[in-house]
Amino acid sequence: MTIWYDDVVDVDGINERSRGSAVEHLGIVITGATDDALQGRMTVDERTVQPAGVVHGGASVLFAETLASWAATYTLDQSRQYAVGMEINANHVRPGLPGILHGEARPVNLGRTTQIWDIRITNEAGKLVCVSRCTMAVLDMPTQYRGTAG
Repeated sequence: MTIWYDDVVDVDGINERSRGSAVEHLGIVITGATDDALQGRMTVDERTVQPAGVVHGGASVLFAETLASWAATYTLDQSRQYAVGMEINANHVRPGLPGILHGEARPVNLGRTTQIWDIRITNEAGKLVCVSRCTMAVLDMPTQYRGTAG
C-alpha cells in the first residue's frame, strides 16, 4: 500500500518546479519514489562544500528538508492542503566527500496536522553521512487558492 495521495509521485514535476530555487542551485534532484519513501541525490562539489572540502552541514540539511517537504506534499490532496517545515535536526556522521550523496525520506508519522519524516543521506559506498528528522505542519489551503495547486 502506498502513502502517496494519488498513488504516484511526479518526479519530473518536482524537478521542474524546483528550477530557479536553492534546490536547483545546490544540484539536488529527486530521483524516484517507492510506496513509502522519496529518493534524491545531491552532488558534493563547489556549490555544496565548506572550505575544508567536505559537504557543508547546511547543504545536507537543505537536502534533507527538500526530501521531507516534497514527500509530505505528495501525501496530501494538494488542492486542499500543503505542508511547511516546522523543525529539522541533523546528525552529521561522517564527512561527505566530493561525489554524489543519496537521500531517502520515510515517514515516522503521517498525522492529520503534523508529519514526521526520517531522512538518511548516504555516500556512494552506501555509508551513512547524515541522519535527519524533519517535522512538517499540514495546513489547509486558503479558500481562494483551493484547486489551483500544481
